[in-house]
This record gives sequence, structure tokens and C-alpha cells, in this order.
Amino acid sequence: MTTMTTTTDPGPGTRAAQRRLPTPPAQRTAPQPAAPREGGHPYVPEQRQAGHEGPSGHDGRPAQQSDSGHPDLPDAAADQRAADARAHDPRAHGFLPERPPVRSMIGTWTRLDATARAVAVTPDREAAVAAVERAGRSGELAALRQRVSRLSPRNAEAAAMRIAVIAVACGWNGLDPQAPAARESADGAFLDLWAAIAHRIDHDQFVALPTLSLHNWAPERKPRRHLPIDQLARTEQLVPIVRWAPEGQPLCRLDRLMLAVTRLEAHGIWLFRLAETLAGRAPDDSSTPTALRRLVRIQHALRAQLQEETAELAAAPATARQCAVLGALAAQGALEPPVLQAADAVLGVGGRRTGEGGRQSVRRHLPTHHRAWLGAMDRHCAPVRTLAHRGGPDAAVYREAQESLIALRRTYTALVHTAARPGPGDLATAA
Repeated sequence: MTTMTTTTDPGPGTRAAQRRLPTPPAQRTAPQPAAPREGGHPYVPEQRQAGHEGPSGHDGRPAQQSDSGHPDLPDAAADQRAADARAHDPRAHGFLPERPPVRSMIGTWTRLDATARAVAVTPDREAAVAAVERAGRSGELAALRQRVSRLSPRNAEAAAMRIAVIAVACGWNGLDPQAPAARESADGAFLDLWAAIAHRIDHDQFVALPTLSLHNWAPERKPRRHLPIDQLARTEQLVPIVRWAPEGQPLCRLDRLMLAVTRLEAHGIWLFRLAETLAGRAPDDSSTPTALRRLVRIQHALRAQLQEETAELAAAPATARQCAVLGALAAQGALEPPVLQAADAVLGVGGRRTGEGGRQSVRRHLPTHHRAWLGAMDRHCAPVRTLAHRGGPDAAVYREAQESLIALRRTYTALVHTAARPGPGDLATAA
């Protein structure tokens, strides 16, 4: 089996996909002006430095410094700014985080960093569980639990990604951390930390692909200039923050799958903008078929990108351990890319296939504000979906858009199946 010899190059397939997908006009110039916030005041992006944990005299920061990273700004103001950030316009960067994910946590939280990185490369589930239990017995997890309320929103998301890695590696991703029965299956101190993080980010079902991928990447080198988050994820060489392959070895298929999902989200930014364009449009509006044709072109380009990612991913090393992790996520319905859910909210393919209950089950892994945006698209794009029951050229364009989304979903499924397929070495070992 041929292995990849680099851990950073996104590969010729990704570069080719970047050439096919145009840079959105809003990203070709300087960063966009501040968006209006509720009350008519402009929202200014947060300026907290990466890695700041919060007010703590024991973690290398002044005790009077607030969660926002500004000494004189009260925590209530920081929480309001965080709420404004959560109400962002998805046309700006889709469902990617507001800023690049935190690469390395500091202070007491370096313990969570170390635990997540250790369990991700353990040879089996038992070794991962043993590592978490050791951290629980030593009091490390309890110490982190006491500091959750001090985390800034950005660092809370970073901690959630590491919690998700640990939960999946230990086979606990199907557990409810607050359920009494979970205490019989998982480490109690870890469950307490998990529940506290879920409360901090107001998201109970975060152990899923969106958290594991969209918050688990970083540019290999610092960009020379400020880039919008989606352009950064499209054009820069990306590396995983928590690797599922040991350091010094090529990225494994699971690592490459997570990075492929991140790039898919970054390249799919046009889908969010077209969704907003189609929202509220009448089916006989002259702009509706034009937007649908653009949607078809974007979905075709994303499909070509995934096909090239699949070819590159197939050449990466794989282990039975990583295949088991993917299988566990698939069993929980936690492998749906957010950008495909955005396209589905416009075209209604998922609702037709699984019903409303199935659609909500898939969305439960997204943050609250993302689910709210998708729900709004469900309602506002309902007039466009009436084209499914009509005839004529506009209805044909709509059905073509649906078919292109179905083909894109199938291509993504093929990517996941390739990532979950054992390598030749695993088959030989099993034999």
C-alpha cells in the first residue's frame, strides 16, 4: 500500500478544486466591514488572543482580567459579544468557526490537550479508557471541571473538540454524560467535565463530525496577511490539531477525512449565499432559475473535489482502530457535513428521504444557532420547493439541483466508505 509522504500538503486534487471554485467577491478585497448587531451598533470581531483561559491567578493571568481578554471589560459584556458572534450571517463563512481554532491551549488546559493527543493514538479502546481513568484518579479532570466557567467562548469550543476526541476514542460517544447509567460505562470525572463543557457551549450533542473536523485544523504556517476564515481554509495548507496518526508518521485516513470535511465547508460557502438568495423567492421569480443553476454548478464542483479527495485518501494508511472510530460515529448518525445540510434545507432532499424526524436527528449535532438558521431556510425556501410538483423549464432546473445534491451525497458517502475500509496490512493481520 502506498502511503503519503507529507503531513501538510493538501495535494494536487485539492489545489485543482481550489482553481475550479471561484473566490467569492466579498473575499477578494479587504475584510468585510463590521456587521450590524442588535440594537443598531456595529459588531466588532473579538480580539482575544488564542489560548487565553480566563480570569485565574493560578494560570499565568491577572486575577482581575475578564473572560474577554480585556482587563477592564466585565464578563457580561464579553458574553454579549459572544452572543452577537453566534448570531453571525452564515453567508460570511458558512458554519466554520468565527476564527481559526485554538491550536494549543494554555495553563491548566494543557492537561486536556495532552490527554486528547494521547488517546487519539492509542492502539485500542482499552488503552484509551485507561489513559482517561488515570487522568481522573490524579484529579486532573476534576481541576479542569472547576475552570470551565472561566473559558472564553472560543476556548470552550476548543475544549469541546478535545472532549469529543476523547469520547470517540474511548467508545463513549453514544453516552449521555448526565444519564445515571453512563456512570457504569465511563469515567465519572470525565463525564462531569463533558457535561460542564456542553453547558458552557449550550450544545449537548457536540460529539460529532462538525466538532471533530471544523474545530480540529490549523494553517501550517501563519498567513502573511489577514484572510477571512473560509478563504484561509481554502487556500492554506492545513494540519490537524489533534492527530489520529502518531507524530512523525503520515496522516491517516481519519485525519484526511476530517480535513476534507473542513475544505468542503470552506469551498461550499457559495451554497450558503445561494440559500439566502433563494429564501423567500417565489417559484416564478426570474432570479430563481438563475440561482438554482448556480447551485447545480457549485454542487458539481464540490463533487469533483470530493472525488479527488477520495483518491488521495485511499493512498493514506488506515488501521482497524480508526475504522472502528468511524463506525461508531456512523452508528450515531454523526457524520453529516454541515454544508450538505445547508443545501438540503433549500432543496428538501433529506426531508423527502427520511422525514422531518430524520432531518432533525441529523441536525442535533449542530450548535443551536446553526440549527435555527437551517430551520429558517426550511421555512423561507418552501415556495421554491413547490417547483417539484410543477412542469416547465424552471421545474426541470429545480429537479436537476436535487439530483446534483443526491449525487454529491453519494460521493461523500464513498469518501467515508474509503476512509473506513481497512488497509491491506490490516487484512493481512486479521487473516
